[in-house]
Amino acid sequence: MSGTGQRAHLMHELRASFGMLTVFPVATSPRRRWSVLGLAPVVGLVLGGAAAGLVMLAGLAFTGPSGALLVAVLTIAGLALLTRGLHLDGLADTADGLGPLGSAQTRLAVMRRPDVGAFGVATLTLVLLTDCAALARDITAGRGAAAILVAVATGRLVMTQAGVPGIPPAHADGLGAQVAQSVPRPLAWGLTALVLLATTSCLALAPAALVIRLDLAVLAGCLAAAMLRRHLVRRLGGITGDVLGALCEVATCVCLVVTALG
Repeated sequence: MSGTGQRAHLMHELRASFGMLTVFPVATSPRRRWSVLGLAPVVGLVLGGAAAGLVMLAGLAFTGPSGALLVAVLTIAGLALLTRGLHLDGLADTADGLGPLGSAQTRLAVMRRPDVGAFGVATLTLVLLTDCAALARDITAGRGAAAILVAVATGRLVMTQAGVPGIPPAHADGLGAQVAQSVPRPLAWGLTALVLLATTSCLALAPAALVIRLDLAVLAGCLAAAMLRRHLVRRLGGITGDVLGALCEVATCVCLVVTALG
């Protein structure tokens, strides 16, 4: 394939990933199974960059502690709009699925219901409140833009990590079945290293303490998602589209909490 053909192919796969994971009207069918999750961190960087820009622009209009909280709420709401609330819906459905006793099939049936139960509402409320409070703390400390950029990128990185071989789909249809075990391990770990390297490369532009904080946030988000993923695979028998959304939101939240420490 020529260089022009390779670029066209990559752009097609990027559009497919953006079409699946955002509200942007670029939906197209991927030609490779790995591309939706394999390119998710790129989607995360774009979304994170947009959120970081909103933090900086809104921060000019709203100042002080109350202003920081308002900016945080606007930023988290903006991210929900840019993703059609897709990942938040997955988080709520997954929380509802973990509530009932019974078999994996019983839990999956609960997750497929169109309504949101008590477990989902409680989980959504707690996660969104934590996101806003942690981001407000970061904004007050002068690191809000960096924190949200890294958190959003990490949220999509853990989706890539969930698509490696050995992690089966929970059932034979749906997004989980389409993307499960589609991402080569070298690509997943290479992207993880790339995100960490990109964060560390900011040493020339940011204080070393902030860079270390951001690296720790990435690692903490990946670890939290890995632990949750292992639990969900054990309870559900594999991953689903809802599980991917839950992993994304949990990793994002953990990242923001770690950057807000201190």
